[in-house]
Amino acid sequence: MGSEIIKIASEVNDLKKSGKQISNLTIGDFNPEHYPIPEKFRDYINAAYKKGFTNYPPAGGVLALTQSISKFIQKNFGLEYRTEEIQVSGGSRPLIYALYLSLLDNNDKVVFPVPSWNNNHYCHLTGASPVMVMGKPENNFMPTAEDFKPHLKGAVILALCSPLNPTGTMFSEQGLKEICEMVLEENAQRSPSQKPLILMYDQIYSLLTYGKHQHFNPVKLVPAMRDYTVNIDGASKGFASTGVRVGWAFGPQRIMEKMKAIISHIGAWAPTAEQNAMGEFLSNSENVEEFLNDHKFKLQRSLEALYRGIKSLKEEGLPVDAIEPMGAIYLTLKIDILGKKTPEGLVLNNSMEVTLYLIHQAGLALVPFTAFGDSNNSPWFRASVGACSFKEIEQVMPRLKSSLSALV
Repeated sequence: MGSEIIKIASEVNDLKKSGKQISNLTIGDFNPEHYPIPEKFRDYINAAYKKGFTNYPPAGGVLALTQSISKFIQKNFGLEYRTEEIQVSGGSRPLIYALYLSLLDNNDKVVFPVPSWNNNHYCHLTGASPVMVMGKPENNFMPTAEDFKPHLKGAVILALCSPLNPTGTMFSEQGLKEICEMVLEENAQRSPSQKPLILMYDQIYSLLTYGKHQHFNPVKLVPAMRDYTVNIDGASKGFASTGVRVGWAFGPQRIMEKMKAIISHIGAWAPTAEQNAMGEFLSNSENVEEFLNDHKFKLQRSLEALYRGIKSLKEEGLPVDAIEPMGAIYLTLKIDILGKKTPEGLVLNNSMEVTLYLIHQAGLALVPFTAFGDSNNSPWFRASVGACSFKEIEQVMPRLKSSLSALV
């Protein structure tokens, strides 16, 4: 059950070691050369270690950080959450896992969209019963309330993410509101002896939205969702700090207390120094805005260059397409070459064979949607721009055109 993305990245790394030029658009990470963490944040981390912040942190998170998060949530999302309703951990992954463990018994049902990141693996780890709801290209792969409704009876978690990994697309205000109202309707029908349906809302990419597109939060749209929503967030994407490992969740205190116990037992804390530094960084809104303006500009420039390049190839008659970049660091690409023959006469029978062909012939590494729960004959792929320079993205288009033109 290992990560398919990491397997693809291993293939890329082996080829790079042999001297092959590869534009690696696989792992959702940032090359620090192009996307360094905020300078002030780095300085605060160094200062925190010099001050001796090297002990165990409090189980729920350093108070200076949870206080800053509380103010940050209020400023950015218009929501009031007390420090007791906030849980910190070493990145957002332990929070998701802790939430699953807190709520689920064996064979409890978890509903989530496909494609989506890692919910299938968390179901496997916790013995949950996964229910995958297919997204449609015409809806930007964001399922609707109507899509989810037949599957919610008895479900314990509805796991959503917006902006969505892997698509970089987002819920509309109306679309998310309808889902929230559906969750409330479902919970109203349940008896006190039944577990409620909890919405896990992963908004780790919420700071990274582009153009006219806006991020919406369930609790802000429908305040009654407060009792049924656990928000997952953190520093990793918005502040290019994937390796710094500071994540946070906010939601009902009764659930945060359970998550705190689990995170304490497995020791999945964020380091004390990084927590103090994050608290100091978030408390200065000028720091945050200055960094985000530059960070988003560079990401949007790369996403739009890739989008325009793919659309240009489509106009030339090649079997490709892309969905407009809306948020996160991802672009959804369609490369519809299943059944085509390579110059060596090999038929491309599935999306992994297409992936390997593009790596070897175009020097372009993408992640097929099969890694996110889609079928192995899907023509859709995720491109992540965080690890590549703008120049690399521009340079890959002629290679992609050549490799596609060589197919018969």
